[in-house]
Amino acid sequence: MWDFSFGRALSMVLQTLPFIVLRLIVYVGIALTYVVSVGIGGTLGWGFGHLGSSVDAPASGALWGSLIGFGLVSGVLYFAREYVLYLVKAAHIAVLVEVYDGKQVPAGQSQIGFGATYVKSHFAQSSVLFGVDQLIKGVLRALFGTINFLTAFLPIPAVQQLIRIAEGFVRMSLTYVDEIILAHLIRTQTKNPWGTARDGLVLFAQNYMHFLKNAVWLSVIMWFLTLLLFLVLLAPAFGLVALLPSNSALWALGFSVVIAVALKKAIMEPIAIAALMQVYFKEIEGQTPNPEWVAKLDGVSKKFRQLGEKAAGWVPGPAVTPPGKPA
Repeated sequence: MWDFSFGRALSMVLQTLPFIVLRLIVYVGIALTYVVSVGIGGTLGWGFGHLGSSVDAPASGALWGSLIGFGLVSGVLYFAREYVLYLVKAAHIAVLVEVYDGKQVPAGQSQIGFGATYVKSHFAQSSVLFGVDQLIKGVLRALFGTINFLTAFLPIPAVQQLIRIAEGFVRMSLTYVDEIILAHLIRTQTKNPWGTARDGLVLFAQNYMHFLKNAVWLSVIMWFLTLLLFLVLLAPAFGLVALLPSNSALWALGFSVVIAVALKKAIMEPIAIAALMQVYFKEIEGQTPNPEWVAKLDGVSKKFRQLGEKAAGWVPGPAVTPPGKPA
């Protein structure tokens, strides 16, 4: 069925508990910020709505206030995403790579410092990491647009709408490919993140069908568990919404979705990454980038060509030794 060990992935993540705590603080904190901002916005809107002459003004004001609160938090988080990526996701992946290779990592809070310094030693600054990550995402979007993923799974010429839905799910299942490429950069001790990212994408492309099978299975598991979380959270969400002026069931559903997705990103996402690391590292072992795939990606993706240009002009900064590592 699949080629990863879910038990090993869970064991890897449990060895990085400080990061799980950090992710819970970050992602649940973000979710609660949404809940509070929507609640405050809705309450203020409801209050201002009473100043209007329309009977429906309070409800309309609560709706607009909630939407404004949601929009404001989304805007702030959009600008903070670079630092969340740098301080949480990449550092955690760095420690997961160490665990995957059976190396010793610090326990406790120092594990977070270890991961952050380890990432800095490879990327010098957060803007480099963020730039590499964005180019990887751009290349993957172009790649997914040119490959008929369903040829092997759904070779049916009719039922085009069903095929489009299935293709959308397939693409969603490949959410973590950029994290896996990042893990490849860290594991190879890259001196040139742009060039190594380029090679990692080629290696993924030439093995995409094998990776896809595992990603789809994992996506099914992750979203099933997220659905269970959502159902469990519905009762407390309805209780919370009952305290608000606008106690619409839609807000309870929205709160449940936000918290369930936050828990998915905090806890289940690292397990998915650890599982797909097993597949990717094992599959590409001993392989080199295929020139045919290099040419194909060059032809379909401007971002891929940009990776090559940045790789050619990359000047590495001074080395930074992670804590616990010999200088």
